[in-house]
Amino acid sequence: MKFFIDTANLAQIKEANDLGVLDGVTTNPSLMAKEGIKGEANILKHYETICEMVDGPISAEVLSTDFNSIIEEGKKLAAIHPNIVVKVPMIRDGVKALKWFTDNGIKTNCTLVFSAGQAILAAKAGASFVSPFIGRIDDSNWDGVDLIAQIAQIYSVQGFKTEILAASIRTPLHIIKCAEVGADVCTCPLDSILGLLKHPLTDIGLAKFLEDAKKM
Repeated sequence: MKFFIDTANLAQIKEANDLGVLDGVTTNPSLMAKEGIKGEANILKHYETICEMVDGPISAEVLSTDFNSIIEEGKKLAAIHPNIVVKVPMIRDGVKALKWFTDNGIKTNCTLVFSAGQAILAAKAGASFVSPFIGRIDDSNWDGVDLIAQIAQIYSVQGFKTEILAASIRTPLHIIKCAEVGADVCTCPLDSILGLLKHPLTDIGLAKFLEDAKKM
């Protein structure tokens, strides 16, 4: 399973990349705004900087919701760097745009997916990635990991090539559960990735080794 970091913070991207496990980056308008990145020129430049830091898929989200505007915005984003993946919402014109981008060699990430039916449409339209938001599904009193498992089963049976990108990851346990049920990618905050490092027995064992080393 690939690890993407879900942030626009350059320091966090660098830390995850330096750890040696980072495969890509996802961003969205909210994450850009959180870092104070405003204005089209600054946003495009920020994406370019991220592409220079990480050699892997970098999802850049369109802000438009009508077909023609999504296409124009997506072409501009794709022109930034070969690693850019155009992030398109799961709406009627978004699905149409996914097909257009696919036919024209532009990689896509279909975002805001909350059902297996939506995931099927994204795959049929040729999306490179589909992003089910499991944390937000959990908030609605349903298990988001179950959706990942359902999509993985459907894609396997039908032979769809779209990669399942588990998004809205909240905890290290989310990452483990998504890996168990067949997610191709998880995208999450740095804290969730670093949380996988933690286990009390590791800390106890290391302390014992270091204490014994002092006696040698």
